[in-house]
Amino acid sequence: MYSKKLGWFTTGRDEAAIDLLKIVFSYIKTGFIPAKISYVFISKDKGENSISDRLITLAEKEMGLQVICFSALKFEPELRKNDKDLWRDKYHKEVLKRLPEDIDFGILAGYMWIVSSEFCKRLNLINLHPALPGGPKGTWQEVIWQLISARAFEAGAMMHQVTPQLDEGPAVSYFRFSIRSPEFIPLWDYTEKLLLKHHLSGLQKLEGENNKLFQKIREEEVKRELPLIVYTLKYLSEDKIILGSENLPLDLTNEVEKHLKTL
Repeated sequence: MYSKKLGWFTTGRDEAAIDLLKIVFSYIKTGFIPAKISYVFISKDKGENSISDRLITLAEKEMGLQVICFSALKFEPELRKNDKDLWRDKYHKEVLKRLPEDIDFGILAGYMWIVSSEFCKRLNLINLHPALPGGPKGTWQEVIWQLISARAFEAGAMMHQVTPQLDEGPAVSYFRFSIRSPEFIPLWDYTEKLLLKHHLSGLQKLEGENNKLFQKIREEEVKRELPLIVYTLKYLSEDKIILGSENLPLDLTNEVEKHLKTL
């Protein structure tokens, strides 16, 4: 029997959004995550995109979940262009009207819109950020470049509560891993030589995301993100994580590493 009700928020823009829903749903079905997905909200309309349409069909037909569709792109596009803050408030006010029931918490799973203040106050939302608590802000690309520029010794990712300030919400859980282990050393040696000669901006122009160190950091991070999400949802559902409590963020590195060994 589930113990918590979960809202799932996505834009459904890529295969990763579909895969994430599939995997989390499978863990819920086995009882590993003792929760129920009360609804799936998609910020696209049916027929708007082939990938989001597949996600809608998957959720409705194969999983038997309630799906709410409401296109962000179609909602007052002129206002979005001229006043993003006002548009954000109006759009998410309309989203709230469409949500069918109260939930214990929601997850932004590839949801590509910054949410409004009211939305954050009404719902306990969590999101994945590809850096350790207190670490770099920005996209995963920006985070990795900042790690390389700082000659960092470790990387990681966290789940955090969503606030109107992007990537500023309190951390809920995280994992960390070394980026100075033996397989990283030759990549650092090569990249350091380029940094000495070209600096970071020159390296970005010369190799960009084809840089082997950049790719290795991303590879090691991505394969740990899913276990982090799964265990965070599990512990939230079991009340081992209480949002807003003083013992957060919870270090889930051991759980994540054990999970990887089972794959």
